[in-house]
Amino acid sequence: MDKQFNVGGVSKSKSGYKVRFASDMTRVKILAKTDTDIQLMDLPHAMTKPELVTFLKTTDLYANADYRAAIDDADAKYNGKVTTKAAKVKPSLEAIAARAKTTETVAE
Repeated sequence: MDKQFNVGGVSKSKSGYKVRFASDMTRVKILAKTDTDIQLMDLPHAMTKPELVTFLKTTDLYANADYRAAIDDADAKYNGKVTTKAAKVKPSLEAIAARAKTTETVAE
C-alpha cells in the first residue's frame, strides 16, 4: 500500500516552488527553516502522492502561476501526465534542415 498523507500544498525552496506532502501540520516548522511562501492545507481525507497532486489541481492554489507550474511538474512525476514543460521535444536534424530550407526559399 502506498503511503498516505493528510496535509499537502506548495512551498518555495532555493530551487523554486515544490509540492509538499506531510502527515500533519507540524511539517510547517521544518519547512520554515529553509523555505518561504509555505502554503499547506489539511486534506479532506488521506491521499497518496498521485491523488494529492490531482487534488491540488482543484484548489485555489492552482490559480497562482508559480504554484500551478510546481503542481503540473509533480503531476507529470507522480501521474505520468505530460505538461507543457515535459512535452518539449528536441527537433530532429531533418526537421531543422527542412525549416532552414523553407527560410532560405522565403528569403530569396
